[in-house]
Amino acid sequence: MSKTIKDLTAGTAGGIAQVLVGQPFDIVKVRMQTAPKGTYNGMMHCAGGILKNEGPLAFYKGTLTPLLGIGVCVSIQFGAIEYMKRFYAEQNLLKGIGGAGGANLTGSQLVISGVIAGLANGVVSGPVEHIRIRLQTQPDKNKLYFGPWDAIKKIYSAHGIQGIYKGQAVTLLREATGYGMYFLAYEKLVQREIATKGIKRDQINPANAVLYGAAAGYALWAVIYPIDMIKSRMQTDGFSPAYRSPFANGATFLGFEMANRLLNPS
Repeated sequence: MSKTIKDLTAGTAGGIAQVLVGQPFDIVKVRMQTAPKGTYNGMMHCAGGILKNEGPLAFYKGTLTPLLGIGVCVSIQFGAIEYMKRFYAEQNLLKGIGGAGGANLTGSQLVISGVIAGLANGVVSGPVEHIRIRLQTQPDKNKLYFGPWDAIKKIYSAHGIQGIYKGQAVTLLREATGYGMYFLAYEKLVQREIATKGIKRDQINPANAVLYGAAAGYALWAVIYPIDMIKSRMQTDGFSPAYRSPFANGATFLGFEMANRLLNPS
């Protein structure tokens, strides 16, 4: 199995983990941003209302779309970032920098790698988020869409491919900016542990991978939240894109790292 296929497979595992852990947080965030002002006092109030009025399964409403779509998106993200890391490692090796194998990328190299991963991801994530949010925010009664494929057909019929990719320019800006910071934060934390403890990457404690992923998620949202809100208004008239909680980000990197270890045994 080639390195690229392994990266894509491990990325898919990370994407599935992200959806399973992050979907309840995603539902709450979408409801809070689409509800009239003053409806909810906070996340717990919103979550309690959903649980009371709609039951626990409501937290996984519209999960099929992100399970398929985000699996693909995260696969693309990690496939791209790992390709760029190998590219820069080879460049560093030729220059005699970057430590063993040139693998210690500089901050600028990591940011550029993350930007490219974000742009590659954005081509898929834009329409995936659009369809998923349409499904999540429609009322239980008088539904307009009956599943993801029905939503795609109706939006395409009414607005063409432009309707599917509505807000795409802002999506690409958001993904490029966010993932540049996302992977910079995660990889620098990983580099620090490797250097401090004198260990290999596959010896990092899984719990630390979760913590580093959570920190990377905070870094991502600190940078992209204003862009995220603009995209929300452009794309779905107040609908917001996927919410990635610290737990979901931690699960993403844990899923990737564990799958990567299985696919690349020492």
